[in-house]
Amino acid sequence: MSLRAQRVAEEIRRVISERLIRGFKTPFPSLVTISGVEVNADLTQAKIFYSVFGEASDMVAARKILESEKRNMRQEVGRKIRLRLTPELFFVLDESAKEAARISELLNASVRPKDE
Repeated sequence: MSLRAQRVAEEIRRVISERLIRGFKTPFPSLVTISGVEVNADLTQAKIFYSVFGEASDMVAARKILESEKRNMRQEVGRKIRLRLTPELFFVLDESAKEAARISELLNASVRPKDE
């Protein structure tokens, strides 16, 4: 990714994160964080990776809220970041935190001394 694309991705992450902090009409059922943003080479599309800390039903609810607010968030990105074209936003559930916790748990289980 070029330096410009990295800067744009970071700015999009900042704008979307600030929007999550301010909240929406419908509150999230659990904690939602933006873990990263990737933009394509021509800056017309942005993949926004988000994590949800909660149950499976919380993940579904968070996805619905993000999708329903996508248009408003794109408008806000367009207002706050001066680009010729505002990127189309795509939300992708990032399960790397859950996977890292599972791997850590497996490693800890294999290192623990066995009771004699």
